[in-house]
Amino acid sequence: MSMMGEFRQFAMKGNVVDLAVGVIIGGAFGRIVDSLVQDIIMPPISRLFGGLDFASYYIPLNNQGWTLPLVDAKKLGAVLAYGNFLTVLINFIILAFVIFQMIRMMNRLRITDAPVPVATVTPEDVLLLREIRDNLKTRPA
Repeated sequence: MSMMGEFRQFAMKGNVVDLAVGVIIGGAFGRIVDSLVQDIIMPPISRLFGGLDFASYYIPLNNQGWTLPLVDAKKLGAVLAYGNFLTVLINFIILAFVIFQMIRMMNRLRITDAPVPVATVTPEDVLLLREIRDNLKTRPA
């Protein structure tokens, strides 16, 4: 089989196609959650912490001063930009929670059929051996 034929066979397996669809949907869903965090959740949190853009919070490491915007502070030297990290962390926590809830819901909706007992036919030699055993038990010693 040629390499292209092997690749086509690999790419057309169900798991690979399902994975590709999951990655595409996950990317789009990630953008939705990112917008939710940045546009809806972070503004009220930012207001609680002084009304500034939460993603621009930083600690200057080269005596840049605390009043500069993050971009300007980075131009003047190293900064510890913890606000952006916290935004990404909250984004991840929300995304993980939503995915957990989706998997939980799918598990509840999954139909779990009880295994159907298979009627087994006992072989004739086993039946004969059982009959001999029972006869030996009832026989006087």
